[in-house]
Amino acid sequence: MPFDIRTPRPDELERLRDIERAAGAIFAEVGFADVAAHEPESAEALAEYTRAGRAWLIADDDDLPVGYAVVDIVDGVAHLEQLSVVPERGRQGLGTALLEHTCTWAAAHGYDAVTLTTFRAVAWNAPYYAKHGFDIMSDDEIGPELRALCALEAEHGLEPGQRVCMRRAV
Repeated sequence: MPFDIRTPRPDELERLRDIERAAGAIFAEVGFADVAAHEPESAEALAEYTRAGRAWLIADDDDLPVGYAVVDIVDGVAHLEQLSVVPERGRQGLGTALLEHTCTWAAAHGYDAVTLTTFRAVAWNAPYYAKHGFDIMSDDEIGPELRALCALEAEHGLEPGQRVCMRRAV
């Protein structure tokens, strides 16, 4: 399947939100209905990521976006804020392509690592990222900004005991 990774166009930002909703819906199947119901970033917020050069989508051979990733800078490293692929295109290497693109971007922009927060026991979360070179961070490896991000996640109902911070050197 041919695909292209590129910067989202303004008229595609609502499609990115739809992608995240569809990808999030499968969390209900593993007991995280609140995650499935979570509303994605606004189109305006996604536009900010795009303007900052920290948003990418993956499009199919018809140029239809089927996945996307956005990155923040947290504690001086790239932080994968969101990576979503529509479920019907899952397990085709699209998420991995976006992940590798993100890591390549981070290295090219002088960051020495990519971090993320994710669910410890959901197969397409921590185990997936571990398979792609991410390690679970120990408590003393977590910087103040990442720690604050985890606290914010907890305030929004994500149980800290089910979450991990992960890091991959690039």
